[in-house]
Amino acid sequence: MKKNLLVIISGIIIGLSLGFLVVINFIVPDKTFSIINPLAPKKIVIGFLPYWLLNTAKSNYSNYVTTLSYFGLRVDQNGNIQKLLNPQQEEPGWYALRSGKLDQFFNDALKNNVSLSLMVVSGDVNSINGLVSDPIVHAKNLVSDLNTLIDKYKFSDINLDIEYTQSASSAARENFTKFVTEVRKELKNSETLTVEISPTDVINNNLIDPKAISKLADSIVLMAYDYHSTSSYVTGPVAPISGAGVESEYDVTTAVEKALDLISPQKLVLGIPLYGYEWESLSQVPRSAIIPNTGVAASNRRAEELLSSCSSCSAVLDKEADEKYISFLDENLGDYHTIFFPDKDSTQAKIHVANEFQLEGLALWALGYEENSILNPLTSYISK
Repeated sequence: MKKNLLVIISGIIIGLSLGFLVVINFIVPDKTFSIINPLAPKKIVIGFLPYWLLNTAKSNYSNYVTTLSYFGLRVDQNGNIQKLLNPQQEEPGWYALRSGKLDQFFNDALKNNVSLSLMVVSGDVNSINGLVSDPIVHAKNLVSDLNTLIDKYKFSDINLDIEYTQSASSAARENFTKFVTEVRKELKNSETLTVEISPTDVINNNLIDPKAISKLADSIVLMAYDYHSTSSYVTGPVAPISGAGVESEYDVTTAVEKALDLISPQKLVLGIPLYGYEWESLSQVPRSAIIPNTGVAASNRRAEELLSSCSSCSAVLDKEADEKYISFLDENLGDYHTIFFPDKDSTQAKIHVANEFQLEGLALWALGYEENSILNPLTSYISK
């Protein structure tokens, strides 16, 4: 009888503990004690691994990511995985996968309880128009092509990265939603579906309808970067935390807020960059004019190596953006080089945004761009 009573009491105590939906803090002098909801969903971090960064990426990212997502395989206008660019040349994403170049990355991930995801990509307007012209048939074609790969490489997630940022008709938007609906239907219940969206997708009538897609996908990745890029006219941060309407046209926080009008925070993943951009510019101050056609991508690694080798270079914080930049005179050309780039502090700032809005997690574009410390804040993020 006493034993049964103890079991009942223990069950009540455990039940009460599990019932907490928030962290309750008990504050006493100089100490803070927390009871954390054990049912709270674990934070996820998706690390995108592109085929062109395999030589610079680490084989094991288990301290920093919960999902390793391979970028990726190209889908054609019929929903089939593209294996050839032409009769003499394999599609590079397909070649990297089938040649075994990814085997060590995948094996290390699975050994360390990191799940595997496969990205299906297209940025070609004509191919995407063809894809959504017959959405159900083309979705079936896609999953049929993927099934063997899912089984062979143990992918547990399919990530659709269909980047069509032009305005789309209502019929095209409905057809893309039908395409995603059929992909979800054809996948096994044990396999999850992730969809990428851009910040403009949540404010314009682009092809992707975020509200409709969020009801079908398990996760939505908001690619909150490229606010300045090689096509910009002035230098500036690649992913400014704030400053919309003042220092920038748009920013990460505003994009998240707009996305949350359409998507549950439990499904929204904040995409963050591990790279920036380098331009030749007319002055050293931020938002100075860029000399046309001089912009190139600049990885975190490029910026950190420059800081360690250039005695006259230093990183300056753009406080509004919460992102650093380096600017130095090119004595040979007589102009300036300006690099805006992310580092561990900007990673921490993005973590703060994810925590503030209680998002599902973060996604990193892309593994292989990083130097030593930019990923460090993620260790404690995924362990909480």
